[in-house]
Formats: sequence, structure tokens, C-alpha cells
Amino acid sequence: MANWVSVFLEELKNISILEWVGVAFGVAQVLLAKANKVALYPTGIIAVLISIYIFITAGLYAESILNLYYLVMSIYGWWFWVFKRTAAPLPITQAAKSDWRTTLMIVLGGFVLLYLALRYCTDSTVPVMDAFVSATAWAGMWLLAKRKLENWVLLNISNAVAIPLLFYKQLPLYALLTVFLFVVAVFGFFEWKRILEKK
Repeated sequence: MANWVSVFLEELKNISILEWVGVAFGVAQVLLAKANKVALYPTGIIAVLISIYIFITAGLYAESILNLYYLVMSIYGWWFWVFKRTAAPLPITQAAKSDWRTTLMIVLGGFVLLYLALRYCTDSTVPVMDAFVSATAWAGMWLLAKRKLENWVLLNISNAVAIPLLFYKQLPLYALLTVFLFVVAVFGFFEWKRILEKK
């Protein structure tokens, strides 16, 4: 345990300013989203752009592709907030069997495609974990867009694998940000469950 802590503290000393800035904007985005403030979108866009660069540099190519998706969704979310805010949101529901079939197809199809691309078209040293993190996050984001309770489960499966992957790739701040997101997703699950049970 003491050895792990000393390695972690040593890694913290070597963190670039850019990583600190990227993680700070990522934390700010989550806090602004929780407070329901439109500033979450420009903050998130900055966080994602920095993350894409850092993940490419670290050889986490599937994570970079995942962040490109987040970039598109942030731009769309910002536009929707400004121009379509009066539209009624989808209600929170539980995933049906058809939703689970689609979720499974996204996870399996995404994993296979990403793994093959990472394995044969890049110099990735972690194609299995990188592909798995992104494929499960894609599925979670699809469930989130449909306002399904189980989105939090898929997102946290992704987070649970991403945390050790980010530590392994010597990105301890991003690993800690992912721990933070894991905790937020746990609270999100129980909050949505409470809302669903009120209906």
C-alpha cells in the first residue's frame, strides 16, 4: 500500500499543466451540470478538447474517439439549451428488453470494431481495455439519451475499467476525475430511481 501511494505521489509531481487544466474544466462541467447551468457546455467543450489531445498523446485512441462523441453532444446540448429549452424532456423510464438488445449490440459491436482498429491500425498497448471503456460508455450514453435508469450502470461499468487504465497510462488526475464521475453516477442512479418510484 505504501509503495502504491509513493508511486502515485511521484506521478502527481510529473503532471503537466495541461492535464491540470483539463481535469479542472471536467470537474467544473460536472458541478455546473448538477447546478443546471448552461455554462456546463462551453466548460465541457474545453475539457473535452484538452482530453482528446492528452488521450491521443497517451495512446488511448478509443478514449479520444469517445471524447469526440462528447464534443459533438456538448455542441448539440448547448444549441438545444439555447434554442429548444422549452421542449418537454423525455421522462425517466427503465430499459425494456428491446433497449437491452440494442445496448448489448452497441457494447459488442463497438468493442469488436474498436479492438480491431486499435490492434491492427494503431500502436495501442491497451486495445482491450481502451475498446471496452469506450464501447460501454457509448452504450451508457445511448441509454442516457433515452433517459433510461440503467444508463448509470453502463457508465459506471465503463468508469470502473477506466480508473485502473488511466492510472496505468500515468494519467492520475484523469483517474481521480473518473473516480469522481463514478461517485456522481452512483448518486445519479439513486436519484433517478427515486424519481421513477414516485410516478
